[in-house]
Amino acid sequence: MEFLQLALKYLPQLFQTALLYTLPLAAISFSFGLVIATGTALTRVMTAPRNYSLRILTIILKWFAVFYIWLFRSTPMLVQLFIVFYGLPSAHIDIFANAWISAVTVFSLNTGAYAAETIRAAILSVDQGQLEAAQSVGLTKVQAYRFIVLPQAVRIAIPPLSNSLISLVKDTSLASVITIVETFYLSQQIAAENYQTLIMYILVAIVYATITTVLTIVQRWLEKQTSRYLNA
Repeated sequence: MEFLQLALKYLPQLFQTALLYTLPLAAISFSFGLVIATGTALTRVMTAPRNYSLRILTIILKWFAVFYIWLFRSTPMLVQLFIVFYGLPSAHIDIFANAWISAVTVFSLNTGAYAAETIRAAILSVDQGQLEAAQSVGLTKVQAYRFIVLPQAVRIAIPPLSNSLISLVKDTSLASVITIVETFYLSQQIAAENYQTLIMYILVAIVYATITTVLTIVQRWLEKQTSRYLNA
């Protein structure tokens, strides 16, 4: 009975916070992360040109992309948040004293590192013969990637990228450690007031479970929409 009363009282507030803070934080970070991931993935799959200067530049960019992916995949996101929010301002990089900027930066870079490997694998899974055929009929390499390779890679990448988005939504709870008032942070504040720690954490788990369920349904719909021509 007490659980039901607290649920009716606090669930609307928790869902409102999720809509106003948690989901926007995840959406903004994921959008930036996709841009970073696409650029990183294309850097890793591009071939070095014959021009010596461009060849050296390409090799440097490739090594930088590899280092970036290694760095963010080999360190915990919580540590990254502490370095950016608490560490960088102490080094007089004051822009990261803003919790939202720090959170978006870390979430975007972290998502970009994981999604880059997803996109790279999706690009490489497209038959390279199609790229050669497109170039043989007069398309430039950029046009071949834009109109032939990337549309197919998107269909392949949707399921793992959707999983990355769902994981990011749950990982936004880490933003509570740098004082962002998102869903989990709010549940902690309420629990400190009413001393119903277990119930409040169960309620916040319900909120996250609801959001991820909706995202999973959207993911399945997108998979069906992008695979219609295969079914046909």
